Amino acid sequence: MRRAVCLLSGGMDSSTCLAYARRQGFACYALSFDYGQRHRYELEAAARVAKALGAVEHKVLRIDLRSFGGSALTSDIAVPKDRDETDMGSGIPVTYVPARNTIFLSLALAWAEVLGAADLFIGVNAIDYSGYPDCRPEFIAAFETMANLATKAGVEGQAFLKIHTPLIHLSKAGITQLARELGLDCGLTFTCYDPVDGARPCGKCDACQLRLKGFAEAGIQDPLVYAD
Repeated sequence: MRRAVCLLSGGMDSSTCLAYARRQGFACYALSFDYGQRHRYELEAAARVAKALGAVEHKVLRIDLRSFGGSALTSDIAVPKDRDETDMGSGIPVTYVPARNTIFLSLALAWAEVLGAADLFIGVNAIDYSGYPDCRPEFIAAFETMANLATKAGVEGQAFLKIHTPLIHLSKAGITQLARELGLDCGLTFTCYDPVDGARPCGKCDACQLRLKGFAEAGIQDPLVYAD
């Protein structure tokens, strides 16, 4: 089986992406990050998902992005709540973590070289998303070009390093439907930016609202119990 490194946050999108990679016949090596985010519930979800989907290995790397701050996810900036679709679709929100996907993909690339893997999977989405610049197809294409210029495997022609983004052109409803088709137990996942007591998703942040929108439009019941 071909090996692939799959970025796994524990949220719906990355979990669906891991399920997709497995369905494509890859031996999946899941990579998560304890980067100083507001809570660890998503890392607990990532561990559940990696085990349920049969990842060959699941690594959690610790990096301190909180020392930089600059985001509602890595500092004491308040997480926006109750924003409508117009607000979510305009500008880059304060939940954007500077250079996060660039950092994550770089570390995934390093592990892929060690594993002899030519394939990386990331669950970015450019349709129903919160305006993050590192979720766009242009960014992924540029990083893939860089990966093949910056690695021994790429320079020596041992492999063409490919970054797979199977969700990038799907709506949240499309991702929800794909998750069901792939047999993903969405109750194992966790998406909220700012959970409340008992680790319940708030239901009001952008991540919760986009997730709920996807389930509603797909006509599927979200198995998570929300605080609101």
